Amino acid sequence: MEMANEWSHTALLIIDFQRDFFDERSVFAVPGAYAILPSVYDALECARKRGMFVVWVVREHDPEGRDVERFRRHLYGSGKQNPVSKGSIGAELIEGFEIKEGEYKLVKTRFSAFFNTNLHSLLQASGITDLVICGVQTPNCIRQTVFDAISLDYHSITVLYDATAAASVQIHHDNITDMENVGVVVVRVDQWDGSVVEPLPPLPSTGNVSAGK
Repeated sequence: MEMANEWSHTALLIIDFQRDFFDERSVFAVPGAYAILPSVYDALECARKRGMFVVWVVREHDPEGRDVERFRRHLYGSGKQNPVSKGSIGAELIEGFEIKEGEYKLVKTRFSAFFNTNLHSLLQASGITDLVICGVQTPNCIRQTVFDAISLDYHSITVLYDATAAASVQIHHDNITDMENVGVVVVRVDQWDGSVVEPLPPLPSTGNVSAGK
């Protein structure tokens, strides 16, 4: 009971774990995505064992692109790729992952999981004060969700270093460093789940933060 209570105020957010972010033929593909599959799986299993609230944050767009960011609207319409469009195979979760009973699917149409969604009210109603975040990709959806969570005064925000990916290791490092500098906790999954206690090595200094693509 004590263990359940310990994690009852923490939610795991898994962001954009959808086929179009993994399939190299998709314009939304993230080159580093496949490498983090085992770590995200381990994080998810740990969260489920702890009885944590799991939120699957996904993109689902109108096939005509009417709810897409302006700079991406040229990708949508008849005869076009229409990435992560509602009802498409590309919008489905990557193979091997599924939403279980009690878990929540949250649809967004922008980078941040909080922008124009009910995420904050959902978390408040569920008594959530602390967030653990993983998924793709680090400079965009992860970073913007994290910074909105900071602005909304969540007590603790953790990013799982090896369960988060970007277009390159360089971009990942730079953006992780930037989030650490504003108080975000960064740990590996094996540190978070308690299987090891070895500290994360210092991240290399790589200059200015890159926003990525």
